[in-house]
Amino acid sequence: MAMRSWRRGTKEMDLILGPYADACLASMPADKLDLYDALLEENDQDLLPWVLGQRPAPDHLAALLAEIADFARARLAPNRR
Repeated sequence: MAMRSWRRGTKEMDLILGPYADACLASMPADKLDLYDALLEENDQDLLPWVLGQRPAPDHLAALLAEIADFARARLAPNRR
Protein backbone atom coordinates (compact mmCIF):
# COMPACT_ATOMS: atom_id res chain seq x y z
CA MET A 1 0.00 0.00 0.00
CA ALA A 2 2.88 2.36 0.64
CA MET A 3 4.09 2.02 -2.93
CA ARG A 4 0.54 2.61 -4.25
CA SER A 5 0.39 5.73 -2.08
CA TRP A 6 3.58 7.13 -3.58
CA ARG A 7 2.90 6.07 -7.17
CA ARG A 8 -0.44 7.71 -7.90
CA GLY A 9 -1.66 9.25 -11.14
CA THR A 10 -0.85 12.79 -10.02
CA LYS A 11 2.14 14.25 -8.20
CA GLU A 12 -0.19 16.13 -5.84
CA MET A 13 -1.68 12.90 -4.53
CA ASP A 14 1.79 11.31 -4.33
CA LEU A 15 2.82 14.13 -2.00
CA ILE A 16 -0.34 13.83 0.11
CA LEU A 17 -0.76 10.06 0.39
CA GLY A 18 2.92 9.03 0.35
CA PRO A 19 3.99 10.75 3.57
CA TYR A 20 0.71 9.79 5.24
CA ALA A 21 1.28 6.13 4.36
CA ASP A 22 4.89 6.26 5.57
CA ALA A 23 3.82 7.71 8.91
CA CYS A 24 0.61 5.78 9.54
CA LEU A 25 0.34 2.42 7.77
CA ALA A 26 2.47 0.42 10.20
CA SER A 27 0.25 1.26 13.17
CA MET A 28 -3.11 1.14 11.38
CA PRO A 29 -5.63 -1.44 12.61
CA ALA A 30 -6.89 -4.01 10.08
CA ASP A 31 -10.30 -2.39 9.53
CA LYS A 32 -8.70 0.97 8.76
CA LEU A 33 -6.18 -0.70 6.44
CA ASP A 34 -9.11 -2.17 4.53
CA LEU A 35 -10.67 1.28 4.25
CA TYR A 36 -7.37 2.82 3.14
CA ASP A 37 -7.00 0.08 0.54
CA ALA A 38 -10.47 0.98 -0.79
CA LEU A 39 -9.46 4.66 -0.85
CA LEU A 40 -6.44 3.78 -2.99
CA GLU A 41 -8.82 2.37 -5.61
CA GLU A 42 -10.38 5.82 -6.07
CA ASN A 43 -9.38 8.08 -8.94
CA ASP A 44 -6.96 10.92 -8.12
CA GLN A 45 -9.24 13.39 -9.88
CA ASP A 46 -11.85 12.53 -7.23
CA LEU A 47 -9.47 12.19 -4.27
CA LEU A 48 -7.80 15.59 -4.56
CA PRO A 49 -10.98 17.69 -4.33
CA TRP A 50 -12.19 15.52 -1.45
CA VAL A 51 -8.93 16.02 0.47
CA LEU A 52 -8.90 19.75 -0.29
CA GLY A 53 -12.51 20.09 0.83
CA GLN A 54 -13.62 21.32 -2.58
CA ARG A 55 -16.21 18.55 -2.88
CA PRO A 56 -17.89 16.44 -0.23
CA ALA A 57 -16.29 13.04 0.26
CA PRO A 58 -18.32 9.83 0.19
CA ASP A 59 -19.65 9.05 3.66
CA HIS A 60 -17.65 5.83 4.03
CA LEU A 61 -14.35 7.65 3.31
CA ALA A 62 -15.07 11.04 4.89
CA ALA A 63 -13.39 10.46 8.27
CA LEU A 64 -10.26 8.93 6.74
CA LEU A 65 -9.98 11.70 4.15
CA ALA A 66 -10.35 14.31 6.90
CA GLU A 67 -7.53 12.61 8.82
CA ILE A 68 -5.33 12.59 5.71
CA ALA A 69 -6.10 16.26 5.03
CA ASP A 70 -5.25 17.19 8.64
CA PHE A 71 -1.99 15.24 8.40
CA ALA A 72 -1.03 17.00 5.16
CA ARG A 73 -1.87 20.45 6.56
CA ALA A 74 0.17 19.82 9.71
CA ARG A 75 3.10 18.48 7.70
CA LEU A 76 3.12 21.46 5.36
CA ALA A 77 2.42 24.16 7.92
CA PRO A 78 5.28 26.60 8.51
CA ASN A 79 7.07 26.15 11.81
CA ARG A 80 5.95 28.66 14.38
CA ARG A 81 8.65 29.69 16.79
